[in-house]
Amino acid sequence: MTDPKPNVLVEVTISAPIDTVWKAVRDPEQINEWFGWESETLADEIAMIFGSPVIVDEQSHTLKFGEWEGIADGFELIERGTETVLRVVRFGATPDNWDDVYSDVREGWTTFAHQLRLWIERHHGQQRRTVYLSDPTPPGAPVLSEALGLKAHWDAEPGSTHRVEFPTHSEEVSPAYRTGFQLALHVPGWGGGLLVVTDMPADAKRPARGSLLITTFGMQEQAASEFAQHWTQWWQARHPPTSTSE
Repeated sequence: MTDPKPNVLVEVTISAPIDTVWKAVRDPEQINEWFGWESETLADEIAMIFGSPVIVDEQSHTLKFGEWEGIADGFELIERGTETVLRVVRFGATPDNWDDVYSDVREGWTTFAHQLRLWIERHHGQQRRTVYLSDPTPPGAPVLSEALGLKAHWDAEPGSTHRVEFPTHSEEVSPAYRTGFQLALHVPGWGGGLLVVTDMPADAKRPARGSLLITTFGMQEQAASEFAQHWTQWWQARHPPTSTSE
């Protein structure tokens, strides 16, 4: 890329050759298995972001997506032996210190980059199933991570395992990654899946909000449907109709 040096929004190291990772961020069928979550609009979102207009450099393994308001995001892949470093980068104005700044886009890229890593390293070629739920935090209610009893796991050591009493059942979990606003846990009982909980703070434009993204592998259709229904029922009980959504 010929632009001035971009800011790095997210960086993950993936235990796979660079050609494998490159195909995963270029092939729409593969993108469908790690980007976002199951929804009627997913194919359109993939086409909008990863399709035209995109600047692609096959030799340097870089992508630059379309601009909005003078800002554009992109991918940089760097080969390091048998591993690949994936960087999500931003061209244009952005804060130098992200630690205390919440951004939907940056948090989303963080989630998706780690979903890509999970899929390539542990489930390459497998089809995922997802559950995604998001609503404003009910007045007086704890933030989502606290409601799920996960605050104690926020600073858990990498490699450690813990048992969590989820609304649907109990599971052993281990830390996957965390930012200042989201916590992700590996859940072996979900086919080696991933739980991502995001606590979005209130700002001048919207109230505090929580989102839950669950990725599972290997569930049969009926089991997956019941699993999603249990989580949805818990979510609806926490967010009754009187809670307003954006």
